[in-house]
Amino acid sequence: MKILKFGGTSVGSAKSISTVIDILKKEYEAGEKPVVVLSAMSGVTNLLSSMAENASKGEDFTVQLAELETRHFDMVRTLLNVQHQNPAYTRLKINFNHLEELLQGVLTLRELTPKTRDLILSYGERCSTLMISKMAAQYFPEALFVDASELIKTDSDFGHAKVNMELTELLIKGFTQENPDKMLFVTGFIASNDAGQITTLGRGGSDYTAAIFGSALNAAEIQIWTDVNGMMTADPRMVKKAFSLPELTYTEAMELSYFGAKVIYPPTMIPAFLKRIPIIIKNTFEVDFEGTIIQHHCKPSSLPIKGISSINDISIINVEGSGMVGKSGFSGRLFSLLAREQINIILITQSSSEHSITFAVNPGDAEKARRVIEQEFELELLANKLEHPDIEQNLANLAIVGENMKQTPGISGKLFHALGRNGVNVRAIAQGSSEYNISVIISSKDLAKALNAVHDAFFVQLNKTLHAFCLGTGNIGTTLFNQLNQHSGFLQENNGIQVKIAGISNTRKMIFNADGLSLDKWQDELQQSDEKANLAAFVAKMKQMNLPNCVFIDNTASPQPIEFYEDIFKSNISVVTCNKIGNSAAYSQYKTFRDTARQHGVDFFYETNVGAGLPIIRTLKDLMSSGDRVKRIEAILSGTISFIFNNFKGDANFHDVVKMAQDKGYTEPDPRDDLRGTDFMRKILILARDAGYAMEAADVQIESMLPKSCLEAQSVDDFYAALKKEDAYFTKLKEQAEKEKKVLRYIGKLEDGKAAITLQMVDESHPFYMLSGSDNIISFTTDRYKDRPLVVKGPGAGAEVTAAGVFADLINVGA
Repeated sequence: MKILKFGGTSVGSAKSISTVIDILKKEYEAGEKPVVVLSAMSGVTNLLSSMAENASKGEDFTVQLAELETRHFDMVRTLLNVQHQNPAYTRLKINFNHLEELLQGVLTLRELTPKTRDLILSYGERCSTLMISKMAAQYFPEALFVDASELIKTDSDFGHAKVNMELTELLIKGFTQENPDKMLFVTGFIASNDAGQITTLGRGGSDYTAAIFGSALNAAEIQIWTDVNGMMTADPRMVKKAFSLPELTYTEAMELSYFGAKVIYPPTMIPAFLKRIPIIIKNTFEVDFEGTIIQHHCKPSSLPIKGISSINDISIINVEGSGMVGKSGFSGRLFSLLAREQINIILITQSSSEHSITFAVNPGDAEKARRVIEQEFELELLANKLEHPDIEQNLANLAIVGENMKQTPGISGKLFHALGRNGVNVRAIAQGSSEYNISVIISSKDLAKALNAVHDAFFVQLNKTLHAFCLGTGNIGTTLFNQLNQHSGFLQENNGIQVKIAGISNTRKMIFNADGLSLDKWQDELQQSDEKANLAAFVAKMKQMNLPNCVFIDNTASPQPIEFYEDIFKSNISVVTCNKIGNSAAYSQYKTFRDTARQHGVDFFYETNVGAGLPIIRTLKDLMSSGDRVKRIEAILSGTISFIFNNFKGDANFHDVVKMAQDKGYTEPDPRDDLRGTDFMRKILILARDAGYAMEAADVQIESMLPKSCLEAQSVDDFYAALKKEDAYFTKLKEQAEKEKKVLRYIGKLEDGKAAITLQMVDESHPFYMLSGSDNIISFTTDRYKDRPLVVKGPGAGAEVTAAGVFADLINVGA
């Protein structure tokens, strides 16, 4: 015996009902005559509830009633043969006439009691089951409509009736024995009390009906057919990476369902749990998918958790006061009161001092809970032994669930690290001693971000997603997008990282897409965007989108983005930048950036500030963090100046070499911007600060390599003219170096807390002697590298290597 339950979406259209019939045909052809439990058509229960409410307010309900009739009659017309239609129309019309009489009574009395509401709502399942049983009879002559209210007996708690399982099982067994060859089509959700009055089983009642029949008949399995591929690791509407779970234990499924997974309702499982009947969640719209099996034992799993469930909207109530401390029975008194008032408690947590109790409820129950607590504890409130209960709204619950959590160290640490790094504040925490569930209360606006961040943290077999917001679309920005596009497959396969560009801005326009902009078409999309560039608005939108694992990338050389760095860090967003202005301005600003990033658990990466793609900053940080002590740093950190002096030899004159460097694009439009050493100074200053020295720009001594006449020239042309006149000066330097078998190098040096940039002549024993092209080079002399310094050498300029440095920083965010 199998029990097959079909939900509202499974019977919501002609196409889906045809699919249901096809599923039943396969069972029938295999020799099965399952019990079929049916929900109301999708949307019908809400429509019935709305009609009842309208009637109780004296409002018209006839338009909605006509809509209800039309939906059912259209299904009959579409799926029943003509010769079978009239009996179906007649039975349905009788139901609708009874329903109209009921609603008219509510309208006349302006009163809607729970008993009347249950009776009105029952017509959803009655009509759908009657209709589908008639359709099924065309293929299965044994099809029999069964009104479950005649078999399932409950108390008189209308809306949430409790089942008399002993009597119900006797009635079900007796009915099936009287109809041994029939295929039963049973109304879900509805039952009746001892007086024969209709009751309903509450939310998920049709699932419960299936479980009750399964338990009574000792079914081999219970199939719940719905519109999703089984139980999933998270809500797929918010977590696009959520995937179906092949199997769950009863405990895991109940924990997931209780905390928001709406595929199945917790009471559904209790009859099956007691008799260890497997429950299989299947998808009516993808019938070949295996779905999820829920059973007593599961195969061992390598997953640390099975899933993440969530409740989108809850409220928490804080009860605190000195009168609670050491007071026996206070909790019992509080929660007995709430139970009497039918207020469901979702989660409870209490401080170890017993000074406060926090519990979560549905928002609709919050004010009622506060009111009854104030009435019950009136004397304690008057004596100031208790504070007035405080309600916090707009909250959500997130819970991680899984039997593997038990006695596994680090689970809670991973959860809170994922939440903390993404700036998700936890208002309350609860964990049972079973260790199957850790629940946290967070702001509802952070729920989607939290779910995605936690999902990435626990399901490591999936790719971690970084959401990047990129400022600047010049050479470096464009090259970065090309590199990301070219290597996206490699990143996912080898690093487990997916990068989504969620926002792009240049000086003219900006564009956003939470699902990621196309790296093939971003230029066209940006060009067609109607949003004008506005840096403050760009940052505000990035914060508003509230995406997990968010990174702000500054690929500009402008001082304007720097003003937003601190606020970005405070929003728990990491910063990757090749803009060196922020780190080379006032030391107080440099320190603020580092401290703020550290306080908010995010990254601040700026490798390209010093040597483009060369691992200079990272090398220095590794030396420092491992306890090594830097004695001396020497460096050539200007690709422009490196090119000039590497080519200033033989018959070449300085004027021509500088002009060649400019023609090749190595220099700024005014070469003096490079030759003054200002950019070099910023790099040395950043290195000094990272080495632990609180230095300002004025503390770096810069020896000018240019004569005064060159520096004071009014224009670039005048500069070149002056440079030509000073040819003897530069030729003399070159000849002296050659005579001493040395080469000219413009070297920055940090030693004993002092930094200077000077023009030097070095011989072949010096590590900088063999420098060529536009390469940069840096040597670290430390306690560990004292006899032979640690040297890093390579291209220090160019869009490709700089973009590669930004790329490397980006994929290290959160590592």
